[in-house]
Amino acid sequence: MTPTLVFDIETIPDTAGIARLNDLPPDTPAADIASLAFHQRRQQNGTDFLQLHLQRVVSISCALREGENFKVWTLGSPEDGEAQIIKRFFDGIEKYTPQIVSWNGGGFDLPVLHYRAMLHGIQAPRYWDLGDDDREFKWNNYISRYHMRHLDLMDVISMYQPRACAPLDEVAQLCGFPGKLGMDGSKVWDAFQRGEIEGIRNYCETDVANTHLVFLRFQLMRGVLTQDAYQREINLVRETLASYNGSHWAEFLEAWKA
Repeated sequence: MTPTLVFDIETIPDTAGIARLNDLPPDTPAADIASLAFHQRRQQNGTDFLQLHLQRVVSISCALREGENFKVWTLGSPEDGEAQIIKRFFDGIEKYTPQIVSWNGGGFDLPVLHYRAMLHGIQAPRYWDLGDDDREFKWNNYISRYHMRHLDLMDVISMYQPRACAPLDEVAQLCGFPGKLGMDGSKVWDAFQRGEIEGIRNYCETDVANTHLVFLRFQLMRGVLTQDAYQREINLVRETLASYNGSHWAEFLEAWKA
């Protein structure tokens, strides 16, 4: 059985890169650099959401289903730099060749990881294989939007129609799962400035747990899982999360209604 790796990233403004592109003095405070970038972006299209190449990865969380096991964790430690955690992500793909699953990963997470991996000179030949090394990858690879080696749940469920896309938080809650708890992506930069790295990592972990649960419901809908098999998977997730320490997991389980 192919391992399944659900993933999610959290990002902040790449203040060093933004300063370089704007030729700012080296002692310019990070908060001022980010404010400038937000202002420039609002002038361009009326939103604070920065272009993907101007975002820096601060957390990558994963939910791995392999063999009889399930686990959720965040790559590296709070002290690790961006390059280290991105390398860990691609090294895992290199080693295990899992199916990777995301919510809007094709529109956000993976393009950000591409830019940042290129910036840091990180190699990921298995991930980028389009059939040159493994012929099977010509017909099913991580890069193609319409292949299942990377399954972007939001993209597939919406039939690749932007007007049909829905936020993970609402879809999870409508399915009876917890949804987002206490934080969302728009609050990550403020939390980072306050030094709340652990809180960001915890939030990212609950996002991948929600995504994994929605993925299980998707597999039930497709007929890949029978009703009994689906319930066994749900029980495995509950039991695993209940064994973890951390107030975010207690809150997650308390909010889980179905």
